[in-house]
This record gives sequence, structure tokens and C-alpha cells, in this order.
Amino acid sequence: MENLVRSGNFVFYKNIRISVLTDRLVRVEYDKNNQFEDRNTQKVVNRDFPLVEYSAEVINGYIEINTKGFYLESDGNKPTPNGLMISIKGYPFPFVKDWHYGEKIETFGGTVRTLDGCDGSCELEDGIFSKAGYSVIDDSDSMIINDNDIFPRKKGGVDFYYFGYGLDYLGGLKDFYFLCGNTPLIPRYALGNWWSRFYKYSQEEYLDLMDQFKEEAIPFSVSVIDMDWHLVEIDKQYGSGWTGYTFNSELFPTPKLFFNELHKRGLVTALNDHPADGVRAFENGYKEFAKEMGIDFENEKAIRFDVTSKKYLEGLQKYILTPLEKLGVDFWWIDWQQGTNTRIEGLDPLWILNQTRFKASEKDGKRPIIFSRYAGIGSHRYPIGFSGDTVSSWKSLDFQPYFTSTASNVGYTWWSHDIGGHMLGSRDDELSLRWLQFGVFSPIMRLHSTVNEFMGKEPWNYPLEVCTVMKDFLRLRHKLIPYLYTMNYRTSIEGEPLIQPMYYKNPGNIPSYFVNNEYYFGSSMIVLPITEKEDSEIKMAKVKAWLPSGDFYDFFNDLHYTGDRSIEMHRSFSSIPVLVKAGSIIPMTDETNASNNPKSLTLKIYGGKSGSFTLYEDDGLNKSVFTEFIFDFDKGKFTILPVSKNEEVLPITRNYKLKFVGIENLDEILLKNVETKIGKTLELGKLKVKKNDYQRRIKKIVNFAQIDFGKKDSISNILNKETDKTRIISQLIATQISVNLLSSICEILLAE
Repeated sequence: MENLVRSGNFVFYKNIRISVLTDRLVRVEYDKNNQFEDRNTQKVVNRDFPLVEYSAEVINGYIEINTKGFYLESDGNKPTPNGLMISIKGYPFPFVKDWHYGEKIETFGGTVRTLDGCDGSCELEDGIFSKAGYSVIDDSDSMIINDNDIFPRKKGGVDFYYFGYGLDYLGGLKDFYFLCGNTPLIPRYALGNWWSRFYKYSQEEYLDLMDQFKEEAIPFSVSVIDMDWHLVEIDKQYGSGWTGYTFNSELFPTPKLFFNELHKRGLVTALNDHPADGVRAFENGYKEFAKEMGIDFENEKAIRFDVTSKKYLEGLQKYILTPLEKLGVDFWWIDWQQGTNTRIEGLDPLWILNQTRFKASEKDGKRPIIFSRYAGIGSHRYPIGFSGDTVSSWKSLDFQPYFTSTASNVGYTWWSHDIGGHMLGSRDDELSLRWLQFGVFSPIMRLHSTVNEFMGKEPWNYPLEVCTVMKDFLRLRHKLIPYLYTMNYRTSIEGEPLIQPMYYKNPGNIPSYFVNNEYYFGSSMIVLPITEKEDSEIKMAKVKAWLPSGDFYDFFNDLHYTGDRSIEMHRSFSSIPVLVKAGSIIPMTDETNASNNPKSLTLKIYGGKSGSFTLYEDDGLNKSVFTEFIFDFDKGKFTILPVSKNEEVLPITRNYKLKFVGIENLDEILLKNVETKIGKTLELGKLKVKKNDYQRRIKKIVNFAQIDFGKKDSISNILNKETDKTRIISQLIATQISVNLLSSICEILLAE
């Protein structure tokens, strides 16, 4: 095909096909026989983009394609650095704008299969954004999917996607989701607290533990039982005990009763599955499964694990998994660690496991869910992700916020970490607390630890002051579910991940690229986890922050900050910096059941600006309802709009607690029995922003500081005498207080 042929978004020239998907996204294929691929792949499931305006012509033997966003030239042969070049347009940074095929692109990173054994950071795979403004997804070796069949590509071809979105990260991500598939809505219960532990519980011990959590008013929504639920100590002739599907009757004599009791306590259940050893003769269901597979069951021949066999996968579901699900298993933790090879060259067993098991979980009116490791681009279609067995250390904690937000660069948002660390390390109560605080402000909050009797994450295992804060944060997680479930909708439908790096919404601000552990948490919050030990003198730990332009309030202490600057923030062990932008409305609830739409809501309303929030709720499957809250700061008005459809999903009436932050003489208003079909409008009168009481806050810091009382008096005298903040700071410096104490005081003094 020597001549250029143009058809819609397709351009054919010699042995290449170019698909202009958007004015910034282009697919380039090469096949020596001009047999191009239109079927889905593991990575890509939709190429049906709207028509794009572009030009295409052949000049001096090269095809040249122009859109508003990129220029492409190719000689039409198998791509080489000299024969194929793409240039990004309109990108402001002074970097090389031309990409020649095969050149390495230094991206901002994506994610990685697992953090197993990590003690700190690890190298991430590439994402779709970079300093250069472009990146490439290579789909040349991805498996083909056709009518549920999967098979490898022909060798020798080239198939890649060029993303040239420059600074438009959210635009690029939305098109990525259009190309590679949306993230499904996850069940509401998944956003509550998960209890998980590698530990040999008995049925009675486990239920007693759940009851103790309830007595302590510590809410959980998901109960994960690790591998000791099944037979582990097996005859050596069968191999290891990692894989198993038969309950250990000594620990779990009545599994159905056990699951019924967990369900009565409002807990959704998951079992751990290491599937690599297939199904062996000692398992329940083995004989029937073996007959189906034509296996010699009389001689107890093992049914080998084989994800390339539909017959195996269907038999595993029918004879092994479904009977367990009928006992009460709600979903599976697919704990795959045994390699990347199968009988089909290039097919990763983890990927096919995730795909088939996720689809299998979509039954009986349930929203599908699995819990498994990442298996490459496209894995966001099969949530939820298990990040693996990390080492319990400060280095590991320090890596996880960055790791979590950066995964959004490949559309992967629902990571679940072993909160507190899985193994090794040493006892450190402060580390455990800081990790839990991050966990509450991470996608999935799951406490977990390895089989060590001293590594339990129960809050009462810690000193009283740490225990109290842990309980408060675990309760907070459930309070935030209305907010989080709305972000679940935004992730799935609008392509806005729950957690986003700061540069997503501040692409022109250089500092936003250098605050690795700071991230957006939904539409209204910025979170800065504490990942270093406290200073023993001021009894606080610090984190370096960068604030975008605007006004913000601390979620925990209501301190008002002005933005567009870098700042050090200091917090005692009772909180971490969580900033909410002025005008935000954060919906919360005191009801602990994570599965239900609540009958009462608390709305935290932040002063200084007008704003709105549209709350998303549903029936857990397909009936959705939206409630919009509007705060008009200038007119002093707050409105709860009536719902327009599917009101049967909600309670007929709701109680509301309106908590106002940063507004003088307006703290809390109670609204009882507001009809969801009718709504409510409140006239609040003239509103005025409340100023920070910096003297009171600074004196609290000084009070807890482990310093000489004489210095405390000197600091207090300066605060009482001076009103000019510059003079206060200069005199504090003269008192020769420590750098950290001075920094913590300046944070309060200069917050606004």
C-alpha cells in the first residue's frame, strides 16, 4: 500500500496504519502484510473515538500528519529512530519536543506489580506522563482478547500509543480510561475498615475478636481470613500447604455458621487463595472436578493449575469456589506469587486470574470485586489491588504515599496496603500510629501483619494515648464514607482518581512536582501523611508542604492557611495535616454500617468562599441518586436541593448536622427530618471569616515543648507584648530557641 489511504481516523501508508484517536493521542501500527489489529487486547478495550480534525499528506516519501496537538512523520516502514518521529505542539517547558521511535522517555512513573519484600522504595514502571510532555504505551506484545478467547500476537509487528498531553494530566487520564476502560464502581463496604491478619485463628477466637472491636466501638466492614482457614499441614506427597480449598475443621468446625455470624455483625467476608498448586486429592470437590477434567482420580493425580484452560477455570469455579461461596464467602483474595509464565507464551497467569475471577464475582446481584496484585496496564478494570508484603519500617511508610498517588499515572487508584507493614522491622508505636493515619487517608484501609504473635494491629495492643488516637482514626474512616463513595463515582464515571499527585491540578507550578508525599484526596482535600519520627523537644513531627493558591483549613484543628507557598507543618501524634479548600462541603456520617445509605449526615462547611458538593449514593447496583448541597458564602445561604429520581434509594427524611468552619459566630446547626424529595434552604445572614487565634495556638505548642520554663516565659512575654509578626519572629530568634520550635511557631504565626 504505497499510496496514502485515509478513512475516518485511520491513515494507511505502505506497511503502517496510523489511528488519530484524539488531537493528542495517536496509535501507530506496523505489519509487513498490512494485517492490522482491531480486536481488544489486555491493555486496550476501546478505540472508538470521535472523529478528529487532522491533515495527512506524503512529502518526499514520508507521511506527515498534523493535529492541534502533535506532528507525526513516518517513512511507512517498520519503525526506526530515523524513520518515525512524533513532535508535541504547544508544550511550554524548554525540553526536547521531538520523540524518535525507540528513544527512552523518562516518565513520572506509574506503578509496579508488588511491593513484596520492599524495605523502602522501589523502581516504578512507566506512566503516561513525563517532563517532556509525552509518553508511549507499547501494546505490541499484549495478548488478543476475542469473545472471551485469548491468544498471543503475531511476532514482528509494532503497536504503540503516543500520549502527548503536555500539562493536561486529567485530560490525558480521561482519554486513557476511554481507551483502556473505566474503573468499575467498587462496593460501598470496601471503603470502610478491613481487618486482615496472617494468623492461625480459630472460629471462636475470630468471632470474639470481632465482638471486642464492636465493644470498643471500632468499626469494620470487611473481614479477611488469611490462608490458615484451609488445611495447611498436609501429607508431603501432595506438596506444600500454601494452596488449599478445604476448611481446617479443627479451627473452623462449622464454616457456614461462622460466615453467618460475621454477616450478622455487618461484615463482608474474603478468603485468601494461593492458587498455584491447583487442586489435589485431599480437597473437597476434587473427585468431581477430576472426573470433569479426565484426571485419574483413583490414583489421586493432581489437577494442575492451568489458566490457559477454560475447562480448568470453569471447573475450579463450579466444583471448588462456588461451594465455598455458598457457605458465605463474599469475595476472594487472590494471593498470587508464583511467577509470570503459562503454557501460552506471553500470557501472565496473574492477569488472566484477575480478569476471570473478577467476572465470576459479578453474580447474584452483587457488584464485582477481587483483591489481587497489579498485572500491568489495564489492571484498573479489576479492583482492588493488593500491594504486597512490605517490611515494617519508616522507609516503607515514607514510600507508600508517593507510590499510591503515582499509580494514578496508569489509571490505577484502588491500592490496598498492609497498613502498619507486613513483616520484619521492630516494635515502634509511633510508626504504627503514623501508618494507620495514612491508611485512613489512603484508597483502601486494611490493617494487616504476618504470623507473629507480637505484630497484631489491634489498637489495645498499644499504649493508651496511641490506642485512643488509633480508635479515633478508625472511626473517622467510616465517617468519611459518604465523601469517599462519591469519589468512587468520580473515579469510575468521570475519570478522576481518588488520589492524585499535586501536579495534576497545578501543572504550571514547579513546586507541585517536588512534594512526593502530598496528594489530593478527592475533590476537596489535600493530605500530607507524617512519615518521620517526632522531634523529642516539641513533641511533634514535621512535613514539608506546598500549598496551591487559595485558602485552606486544617480538617482537624480548623487552622486557616493562605496558599501559593511552601511551608513546614508540624503535628503531634493526634493528627496529620489534612487541608480542605475554602468553600468545600464534606459529607460525613456517624453511622458505622458501611453498606447502607445513612439516615443522618454531618456536613462540614468551610467558610470564606462559596461552593457546592453533589453527593452520590445508590442501591449497591444500578439505581443511583444525587443530592446537591450549595453554600453561598456571599449571600449567607445554604441549600439542600431535592433529589429528582430514585428517591426510594434514600431514607424518606434525613437529619443533618451542619458544622461551619472558619466563620465567626456560626458553629453548628441541626436540621431534623429534612425530606429528601423536598430539600431545605437556610438563610444564615451576613457571614464573616474568623481569624486565627495565633496566640492561643502558639502557647499550646510552647506548653508541651520540653524546654526550660524560663524560655517559655520569654516566648509568652514576646507574644503578649508584640503585635507585629516580623518583630515577634526576630525576637524569637534572639531567644535562641531550636529550629524546630521556631518553625512550628512560625507555621501558626504566618498561616494567614
